[in-house]
Amino acid sequence: MIYFNNKLTKNSLSLLLLLVSVSFFAQDKKWTLQECVNHALENNITVKQSENTLLLNDQDIIAAKGQFLPSVAATTGNRMSIGSGFDPVTNQRITNQTTHSFNYNIGVNQNVFNGFRTLNLYKQSQLTKETSTLELRRIKDDISLNVVNAYLNVLFNIENLEIAKAQYIFSGKQLEQIKELVEAGVQPKANIYDAEATLSRDAQQVTLAENSFNLSLLSLSQLLQIPFNGFNVEIIDVNKPSEGLLYKNVTPILEHALENRAEIKIAEKRIENAQLNTEILKAGYYPTISFGYGFGSVWSESKNDFIKQAFFRELDLLKGHNFNLNVNIPIFSRFQNKTNVAISKIQEENSKLLFDQAKLDLESNIQRAYTDAQAAFKAYDAAIKSLTSQELAFNNSKERYNIGTITAFDLEQARVQLINAQSSLINAKYDFVFKTKVLDFYMGKSLTN
Repeated sequence: MIYFNNKLTKNSLSLLLLLVSVSFFAQDKKWTLQECVNHALENNITVKQSENTLLLNDQDIIAAKGQFLPSVAATTGNRMSIGSGFDPVTNQRITNQTTHSFNYNIGVNQNVFNGFRTLNLYKQSQLTKETSTLELRRIKDDISLNVVNAYLNVLFNIENLEIAKAQYIFSGKQLEQIKELVEAGVQPKANIYDAEATLSRDAQQVTLAENSFNLSLLSLSQLLQIPFNGFNVEIIDVNKPSEGLLYKNVTPILEHALENRAEIKIAEKRIENAQLNTEILKAGYYPTISFGYGFGSVWSESKNDFIKQAFFRELDLLKGHNFNLNVNIPIFSRFQNKTNVAISKIQEENSKLLFDQAKLDLESNIQRAYTDAQAAFKAYDAAIKSLTSQELAFNNSKERYNIGTITAFDLEQARVQLINAQSSLINAKYDFVFKTKVLDFYMGKSLTN
């Protein structure tokens, strides 16, 4: 415990408070709530990863579009064979000789029908991007709410620090007053020691409040991923939140959230995705049809050739076109198609159950938030009345103490009750403000207003 000797003066007390004030509130840049939210949304790693996911989804869509187009490939090669074999041009058997051959071919293959698999894969790629977009929106909403909560926590600790400092100043003045009364012979010297002990406790409370403020500021800076050194926030006036912040009915919140919240839309998209996946697997029951075209030629030379043609002359003579139409009809797939479709339908049912669960969770969260907001306002209103009563009681105790009808201990008890009432009011106020922000969050309103 810290003890102050009798030489503590008003000047030294003022200097100490000035240093504390400079240490905490003398930063050049003060971040507004809107700036904090914007910075978090622009720089958060999870947000950037989700944005990269959208870029990947774009590439998947391009790849899915490409499946509608024909594939084109060109091949060429040179071959040398030694010994027995067949001439690639005449197809006659040759023995004990070296043969050189060259060929080229340009081919085009086009899928004609594959049970609508290509079409459904393209739809699925688009649906995946829509889901990723909604997921990004959900992440941004959660980050915004977390930033608002952290910002309000900083403001809460600022007010707690101000109360602690005010009590410290009051205790210092009380110490000076008691010294004067002791010197005048009105009070015993023991009261000085009690006042010094009270001043020490209040100095400790200032330190604790200072630490809480620093920790809350550190948490916000870490959430924003910016350096803590020199970081500070702009103070928002939330001195008297009114009952007007409350929602009178929870039904409009529920209706808006169920229709617009990202988590509900994501669950709906997952049902669509599961249904599309079933259609993709059903393609295994259908025949597939593909068409191909090729153009090419071949040249060959060996010492036993009866007629030798020039390289380009022979390639020109042997050039040709080829066409093919392939039909693949599935007859028995060892139950693979059947089981794949059955599993996919079960997954469809699971996605519907997840959708129902998402709605239940959302409704539960909103009902809880609404009830919490109602209770928080009642607690805030009661805290205001309690503080008013404690202020009157404390002022009365000071008057009684000054005329000598109560002891310093009684005055200290009244002061402690006043401090507790002030702290309770701050807690109730910020608890009420944040809980109304949660309801605004579900209503899709701006959290920075």
